[in-house]
Amino acid sequence: MKFKDIYNKAVQRGLKLDPRGVKEVKAELAHIKKQYAKLDKEGKKYFDKERLTNPYSDTRMLYGAPNTEVKRVLMGIDIDVSEVLLADRLNQKRGKKIDLIIAHHPEGTGLIGLGDVMAMQSGVLAKFGVPIHVGESLLAERSGEVGRRLMPANHTKAVDAAKLLDIPMMCMHTPTDNAVTTYLQDIFDKKKPFYVSDIFDILNEIPEYDYARRETIGPKMVVGDENRKAGKIFVDMTGGTGGSKKAFEKLSAAGIGTIVGMHIGDDHRKEAEKHHMNVLLAGHISSDNLGINLLMDDIFTGVDVIECSGFRRFKRKKGNK
Repeated sequence: MKFKDIYNKAVQRGLKLDPRGVKEVKAELAHIKKQYAKLDKEGKKYFDKERLTNPYSDTRMLYGAPNTEVKRVLMGIDIDVSEVLLADRLNQKRGKKIDLIIAHHPEGTGLIGLGDVMAMQSGVLAKFGVPIHVGESLLAERSGEVGRRLMPANHTKAVDAAKLLDIPMMCMHTPTDNAVTTYLQDIFDKKKPFYVSDIFDILNEIPEYDYARRETIGPKMVVGDENRKAGKIFVDMTGGTGGSKKAFEKLSAAGIGTIVGMHIGDDHRKEAEKHHMNVLLAGHISSDNLGINLLMDDIFTGVDVIECSGFRRFKRKKGNK
């Protein structure tokens, strides 16, 4: 596969699996194109033109020629300078060239855009009964907070290392998070677990969570009780990073009984408890693994995958290499 094909297929698959629905995402892209058309020459010079076709600002080709032929990738949850050096060392030791490094968590320009992608959460909340104007107001405050927190970060550190060693690099974040979110939401909507404990039973049958239970950290209850009735379930695993803690009140009022997420801050946990919700954490790294594996099954053809930085490959389709 070519580098550009992996990137483009990841974006398109992420769009298809977006919990807001394809129609809303395409409307967002059309709106961005209108905004771009109104810019003056100076504005267009500094505009990130990837936004015209890719709605996920945390997913980018970070370094390398788009036509690079990719036969082997190094895939990791987090890629820093150490993983880039690992790729170079593996090339020397094994004599098998790593053609592309893929980070799940964003780096470089992808990290800079993490706060922007959070706007999609208002559309997700709307699907579960939170009015769009309320969701947009909540997310504007939270995305601004995240954006300010990321401003002083050394965004290009890992990418600079990849450039010096001439190893192509990309990050794919929201498309994989969309994959795990839609996958789990579809399962829960279909199976309709009655008790929270039934959710645990479902998760424990999934290879990534089974592995996590044995090797790292499996699904955990952090608010509520597994013997409570689950009620309506909301899978909260996409949209850049954690949203506003004020959303729990709105979700509870909209009839959500249980949230299945990746991670939760203590302030958010207290808000969920205050509004009598159940919160089950499926697991951060294990959920990231599930999303990445689902995406790889759909977009990879003839690509060898070397695992690193918390990633574990579990295939669901025969014939992939």
